[in-house]
Amino acid sequence: MLLRQIHLILVFILLDPVNIFRLWWLKGNPLLMDPNSICRKTRRLGLRQAELCQSQPEIVHEVAKGARLAIRECQHQLRLHHWNCTSQRKSLGKILQQDIRETAFVNAITAAGVVHAVTQACSQGELLQCGCVTAHGSPADALALERHGQVPKTQDGRWEWGGCGDDVDFGYEKSRQFVDSRRRRGKSDIRTLIDLHNNEAGRLVVKNNMRMECKCHGLSGSCSLRSCWRKMPLFREVGNHLMQSFRTAVRVMGGNDGKSLIPVGDDITPLDASSLIYSAESPDFCLANRRAGSDGTRGRLCSSSETGPGSCQSLCCGRGHADQTLEYEDNCTCQFHWCCVVQCQRCTVKKNVSICL
Repeated sequence: MLLRQIHLILVFILLDPVNIFRLWWLKGNPLLMDPNSICRKTRRLGLRQAELCQSQPEIVHEVAKGARLAIRECQHQLRLHHWNCTSQRKSLGKILQQDIRETAFVNAITAAGVVHAVTQACSQGELLQCGCVTAHGSPADALALERHGQVPKTQDGRWEWGGCGDDVDFGYEKSRQFVDSRRRRGKSDIRTLIDLHNNEAGRLVVKNNMRMECKCHGLSGSCSLRSCWRKMPLFREVGNHLMQSFRTAVRVMGGNDGKSLIPVGDDITPLDASSLIYSAESPDFCLANRRAGSDGTRGRLCSSSETGPGSCQSLCCGRGHADQTLEYEDNCTCQFHWCCVVQCQRCTVKKNVSICL
């Protein structure tokens, strides 16, 4: 139920953040993936968003799937941090109203999730507007790919573009169309500039990390020719890239022209399109604070035998921890019986855990 609530928040965030909390209380659940229901609600948001929803309901379906994908990955990547991409709707809403690192990460991974979901739907034939693509490049492009080891060599070095390549350009454009619609381009306030930058950074992680896949052709498996195509990175790889950017995120301030962002701090890192950026320092999230969107770390599981992120020393913020023994039932002594049944017994399992005080 909590995952569904988060998905609902993210769908509305993609459309217009001004109405997030008002629309939260509307009856009906777009997470049931009824595009018509979602579109009826988006009429209250604005003409442009309603038109997108009405004309492309099947893509709205994939946008919502991308939001779900993003929040699951966000929770995985931040699972050892003080703020762990919580599923509490009020906490997430407060985070998204700020310009901190966590907001940058959520925005970037959401934009990337939409690219990934829409592009994957294209490749699987689920959308009429797109499909597979066959990449084309010059001989120089092919040589560059071979030099970087992206194309396995054949016996005589021959390969050609083919197969079912991912149409990442289509997914990229749909992510811009849906995700960026909540921030008007050309508007010069720092919040808009930061959000649009982080959205683009998330999309670029998918687009710039396309990989090559190839298939052999030839008699008796000789692999005298390979057909190669471009595929998206796994979304876990996307999350890993964005997590690295989260750690090295750059604090910025608005330029005097009202249209630019300037890095600030003693150790100034040059900005590039793939950097995550923020304008305000994050709270420590150690204690519950509704205004900051913090649920605190009390009651979180931690590791008493390790140091660093996820350890009791780090996660419990100096308050200490309690060791407890949990008992639960699980499958055990499973056996496979021909054909084709697996039979298991139920055993009581004891597990020692540490919980932040």
